[in-house]
Amino acid sequence: MYKTVIILYIVVFCTYILFSRQPDYFDGEITTATIHWQNDSIQHQAIPKAVFTIGKDVYAFDARYILRGLAENKIVNIIYEASNPNKAAVYSWWGYWIRAGELAASIILLLVLLRIAIVLNKNPAAESLKEQMEYKPEKKKRYNS
Repeated sequence: MYKTVIILYIVVFCTYILFSRQPDYFDGEITTATIHWQNDSIQHQAIPKAVFTIGKDVYAFDARYILRGLAENKIVNIIYEASNPNKAAVYSWWGYWIRAGELAASIILLLVLLRIAIVLNKNPAAESLKEQMEYKPEKKKRYNS
């Protein structure tokens, strides 16, 4: 039961990840950007911004993410939508493909569903248990002739 549930979880989670990323992996363009620490006007603190150029236009976006440190002048790969380059993201496993909130929520959901499955199957009804104990598989011929 555990193996089936965990395999199903991994397949569903990977499918969800593949088709829910923004900017879209299949339609997005991948290029490089340079990290520059700039002062944020709202929070009044330095934050890493990824700066990239498309043609003659220069774009910058917030490149912060949980447990990811970016040094000044570091070159990173980014993914952006050609129709709206302002919506870009640093293209990496941690932050683009795997996000902390989604990972935590899906693991909690997996544990809750496993717990529900265990509770439902832990104490079967007496009739069901008796039926399972009396079951004898019928002998089948190996080859039909």
